[in-house]
Formats: sequence, structure tokens, C-alpha cells
Amino acid sequence: MELLHRFAVFLVLFMGFGYGSARRQQSALWRGGGAAMTKYETIVVDQSGNGNYSSIQAAIDAIPSNNMQWICVYVKEGTYKFVVFLVLFMGFGYGSARRPQSALWRGGGAAMTKYETIVVDQSGNGNYSSIQAAIDAIPSNNMQWICVYVKEGTYNEQVKIPMDKPMIYLKGAGKRNTNVVWGSYDAIDQTATFNCEADEIVVKSMTFINSYNYPCNNKMRKPALAAKIIGDRSAFYRVGFMGFQDTLWDARGRHYFKLCSIRGAVDFIMGSGQSIYERCTVSVIAGCLEPGQPGFITAQSRENPNHPNGFIFKDCKVVGNGTTYLGRPWRGFARVLFYNSTLTNVVVPEGWIVYGIYVESMDDLAFAEYACRGEGAKISGRTYWEKNMSKDEIRRLTSMSYIDEEGWMKNQPFNMLSS
Repeated sequence: MELLHRFAVFLVLFMGFGYGSARRQQSALWRGGGAAMTKYETIVVDQSGNGNYSSIQAAIDAIPSNNMQWICVYVKEGTYKFVVFLVLFMGFGYGSARRPQSALWRGGGAAMTKYETIVVDQSGNGNYSSIQAAIDAIPSNNMQWICVYVKEGTYNEQVKIPMDKPMIYLKGAGKRNTNVVWGSYDAIDQTATFNCEADEIVVKSMTFINSYNYPCNNKMRKPALAAKIIGDRSAFYRVGFMGFQDTLWDARGRHYFKLCSIRGAVDFIMGSGQSIYERCTVSVIAGCLEPGQPGFITAQSRENPNHPNGFIFKDCKVVGNGTTYLGRPWRGFARVLFYNSTLTNVVVPEGWIVYGIYVESMDDLAFAEYACRGEGAKISGRTYWEKNMSKDEIRRLTSMSYIDEEGWMKNQPFNMLSS
């Protein structure tokens, strides 16, 4: 039976689905770095739940009848019982009917989310062996979602998604399994391990690390970014950002972070992004600083009271070692809200501080907390100028409409709102 299993999988992987004269001309999955492109689409089957389907039959059932384009059902390693029936009873779609636009299928029986996939694998079993090579292969001004699936491993490279390459879904094999590591420092506009300039980017299940001062070491402390994000309408799900100073430059644009881990000691979430951080873990490593020196979580840089940007931490956890302020302003109208979050005893009683920048009036700052808990959430020792926001303002800032008034998130290839 084991032999039949393997034989059946072989047939599924390499058999064509749809003979006929009609040919697809649009972009698809790229095979071979720099070589001629072989075009097909991929559905991933993985018993562990990290694919599009967990059974081969479910993947094949999702393929439309009378299909006229090559489709690859990629079955990850494992023993799949009764696979032999897939080949014996599967139809191959002879006929003239054509399927609409190319797609990769997500979710057994659910609405289909359409995208194409490029596989990155250091061992050479993918389409490319580096993430940047895969991104470079995507056409400029791309108008269809493309998934760059990065297999597990540590990728020692700097990754940049340029402004002219939107609609990329960068997906790893897990926050602990796919790591991108680089060690540049000083010039914050050039040193980020991950530089995301394009609009409409989704990143899932991987970690970006700037290794210059991380893990803690004796090197001179310098700004060293794990990520710089300047595109609009971008979302991050189960993504790690690891560094020491200036870890995550949430520079500008509307962003959604969910179940992410962000680690650092000094100003490690900074910028002018209009962002919601939901159910994220903010991990402070201020214990690596000089004895008695506290860290700073946020350095938000709103410059004008009419600007909509701000950092909203919703249902998050602040943990770690040493002591830290929740934030300090990077510009004179900085706005940060911690909402319904757990603040451990790493947070100093004052909560907030103005340090290293001139602020014309403390009333211009919008640093606030609401319904938080934990040893670090006691407000009795808070600075006098912490903002007491109205319930209407808190409701507005914590609503998804704060970053998604027009509904851009529902058009992404992965629905993280329901996850």
C-alpha cells in the first residue's frame, strides 16, 4: 500500500489537467531562477495544516471541471491514506470550457482567494534559493496577488520589495522556522533587514532580525532596523521583528499587525504609521542596557494635530526584562494608545517621558491608556500630561475603520481578520 501511495502522489504531481488547444498567456508560477518560465499554478497539500488543503482529494475537488490550464498539486511529505482513489476516479477535464482568471485555492469549500505562488528554498527544491531573487522575478506594476512562499531556514540576506511591486503575499513556514537575518546599522533609511516600499503587501509566518546588536552583545549601540515599512494598505500576521534599537520603523501608511512579536530596547517601534497592533507581544530587552537605564518602546512621530497617524496597541502584552517607558515623542504631536492590554512590571510608573526632543506643549501629545491591566498598568504614578481620551475617541481609534475605511483588507489573499 505504501508503494501505491507514492505512485498516486507521483501521478498527481506530474500529470496534466486539461488537454486542448486553448493556452493560457498570463503570468503564473515561475520555475527556475532566470531560466525560461514554465507556467502553472500550485495548490499545496500538507497534513499539518500549513498548506491550502490537508488532503489531496480536497485539493483536486477544488479544481474546476473542464480545466484548460496546467495545475500543480504539491503534496508535502507524509503518508496519505487512500490516495490511490484520487487517480482511479479523477476526471481530467477534456473539453472547451475555460476557467476564469488564474488562481491558487485557499480553504476547503470556502470562497476562493486567488493568487499564484513562487517557492523559495535554500536547498534548491524551489523556484529560487533566495527571497530577493523571487521578488526580482515579479513584474513591475504587478496587478495580481502573487505569493512568495519561503520554506523554513535562515536566509542571510537583505530583502526589499520596491515601490513598483505591489500585491505580494510573503509567506514563511512559521515565525520560528523562517528567519531573515542581516546586520547593517546606522543609516536607518538603508539598513533594514526587510524594506517594504510597495502598497498592498501581506506578510505571514516569518521573522526579520537585525543581528548587529541582537542578541545582546558588546558592540557599540547603533540604530539597526529589522524592518522599514513605508507602503500603504499592508498587513502582517504572526511576524517577528527582532532587534535592539529602532527595530521596527513603521514609517508611514496604514498597517495592521496581528499576533506579531516585536522585540527591542530603545525606540523599537517608531515612525508615522497609521497602525493597529492587535494581540501582539511587545518584548522589552532593556536589561541589556547600562544598569539603571530604562528603555523606550515607542517613538511615534505625528507632526500635525490634523494628521491621522498613530500607534494603537489593542489586546497586546508588554513583557520582558529591565525597565521601560511606554514611549517618548519623536515629533511634537505623537499619538500612542495602549488599549485593553497587559502591561507587566517592566513598565515604569511614569509611563511616558519627553526626552531628546523639544515639545512646544505637552497638551499636543496624545499618549493614552485605557482598560489596561497588570503591574505596569497602575496609573497612580503616571505623568500628569498623559491624555485622558474620550470614549468616542478611543472607539474611533480602536475600530478597524481607523485603518480600513474603504475595506482594503477584505481584498487580501489571507483573511487575518477572522483568524
